Amino acid sequence: MRAQKLSQYVVPVGVIMIIIMMVVPLPPLLLDLLIALNITFALLVLLVSMYVKRPLDFSVFPSLLLVATLFRLALNISATRLVLLDGFAGKVIDAFGHFVVGGSLVVGLVIFLILIVIQFLVITKGAERVAEVGARFTLDAMPGKQMAIDADLNAGLIDEAEARRRRGEVAAEADFYGAMDGASKFVKGDAIAAIVITIVNLVGGFIIGMVQKGMAPGDAVNHYSLLSVGDGLVSQIPALLMSVATGLIVTRSATEGDLGGTVAGQLGAHKRALQIGGAAVLALCLIPGLPKLPFILVGGLVLGVASRLKAPAAEVTEEAGPTEPTPAEVTEALITEMRVDPLELALAPDLIDLVDTGDLLDRVRALRRKVALELGIVMPPVRTRDDLDLPLSSYAVRISGVDAGSGHAPPGTVLAIGEGLGNLPGRAGTEPVFGLAGKWIPAELSYQAELSGATVVDRASVVITHLAEVVRANASRLLGREDVRALTEMVKRTHPVVVEELTPALLSHGQIQKVLQSLLEEGVAIRDLVRIFEALSLRAKVSTDHDGLVEAARGALGPAIANAQADNGVLSVLTLDPQLEQIMLESVRPVESGAFLALDANTAEAVVASTTRLAEAAEQQGHTPVLACSPPLRAPLYRLLRSGGRNQIVLSYPELAGAPARIETMGVVNGVYAGIA
Repeated sequence: MRAQKLSQYVVPVGVIMIIIMMVVPLPPLLLDLLIALNITFALLVLLVSMYVKRPLDFSVFPSLLLVATLFRLALNISATRLVLLDGFAGKVIDAFGHFVVGGSLVVGLVIFLILIVIQFLVITKGAERVAEVGARFTLDAMPGKQMAIDADLNAGLIDEAEARRRRGEVAAEADFYGAMDGASKFVKGDAIAAIVITIVNLVGGFIIGMVQKGMAPGDAVNHYSLLSVGDGLVSQIPALLMSVATGLIVTRSATEGDLGGTVAGQLGAHKRALQIGGAAVLALCLIPGLPKLPFILVGGLVLGVASRLKAPAAEVTEEAGPTEPTPAEVTEALITEMRVDPLELALAPDLIDLVDTGDLLDRVRALRRKVALELGIVMPPVRTRDDLDLPLSSYAVRISGVDAGSGHAPPGTVLAIGEGLGNLPGRAGTEPVFGLAGKWIPAELSYQAELSGATVVDRASVVITHLAEVVRANASRLLGREDVRALTEMVKRTHPVVVEELTPALLSHGQIQKVLQSLLEEGVAIRDLVRIFEALSLRAKVSTDHDGLVEAARGALGPAIANAQADNGVLSVLTLDPQLEQIMLESVRPVESGAFLALDANTAEAVVASTTRLAEAAEQQGHTPVLACSPPLRAPLYRLLRSGGRNQIVLSYPELAGAPARIETMGVVNGVYAGIA
């Protein structure tokens, strides 16, 4: 813990000390120590850049490059101060000025200029260009990478945590290459500053030597020039190391390994190339006038290395023949192909642009959140794929491999809904959810269609709206046993007593699933699981009859169920004739699959026909009525109407009692005739 706290202060304190170095004179001994530290630091950065597996593993490199450049410039300023004031800047600079360049001013200047050219024109210029292109390509590729992550998430290949991690990597990669594009300018500026500082040292030392120290011109030039060149070499060696490290970082590809291992592995994978290269080097010995020994040694070494390498994988495979997959691999592949996706969106080949260039996947993700907040279930991941068997411009929504809805969305068009579209080109179409007539017109004519009073809907909106309707209509089929377990665990985290009392002591997950599916089948949201579980716990202590459990849950949700059917605070209701209701109550027969009405065929048909006529008459007046009845009759009456082709919402009297809306009676259902109230 102490080491971690100390590390938090090292860099800030170091940067402050670097600034102080530019102002406060340093003794020669301390300058020697800091020069050695500078060279060591640059060498360590170079080695680390070779051993990192990915550039992002050394993401702090741009900041280190700035600090190292600042440190090196501070050393140059300190050395210049000592050279001009004392004519001596420490033993390290003196050694570089005399021993390394042999005490020759010309040799020192030549070596210094060569280092500057190598660093500035070769390494720095190339690294700067690679960093600029890398930053541009990384930013251009970000949308595609984000879409690929969203596609994997929506297909269920990865979870939300993995998707966040990948998005973080994409953003970090863009930030890194953008930072490297700017950091490479530091190296370029450092090389220019080194030239300027060396020229200043040469001119300033010559003037100080002659004017202040009374030295002869030759002695002044020789003494101060060697120190200036020594200072330049001392600063350019770590600068060159940092430039090489910059080039290595920005030129690394996406290989999972360090530089040395990658180079050895990839060169060693081409044994034949090494053999040909070694033989070519040996052949150079045949040229008259060339020395034989160097080429024999190098060529023999290359051939020796090639002889110790294993045969490339491609050659081994070619000699051994194609390898057959193992039974385990075949079984795993078959199991993967057999797996049926709970929810699938199949697109014709010409509709793939909705995924590649559109925002379809973003809308699917938004739909999952909307369904969760609306119905209280976690919509399964939507596997979006192309299907060559589909007709062009069509799509299909499938639940457990079975088509649950289909439609058309021709490329380059939008759906215009309304009248007055006869003068616009296109082909007739239908809005898949509400069945509204429209026309698929070219996208560039959207403005003209809107001027004519039509509603214009883009293709992605049509597909998503259709998908949402299919999900709502089949929510009960999409709620699996594993989903129920996950929802139960969610409730347990906040209300552990409720869950522990209910399951597994009273009801199993399977029984809870059937209750929740029945609620969803009638359009009842199951978001309030705490209230549902509490009601089930009380009812299960008396009986585990399925209809009874469902009615108990509906009773707990009664106000919410009734309020969801209200329109502007008014709940339109159809009621049953009292005599008919009594007859129906006496005909209720409980069975294992749920209670039903044992009515004669004529009465059952009359009830369905009467309900249909009353509901349609109310709908013509702008109301969507619900049918009210006593609790024991609600479930079997709903089944009767549904079997007769009427998807009528049926509520019990207790559910209406808690409704905050005003109740308005729209009619009375009679088994013989229909009477409008």
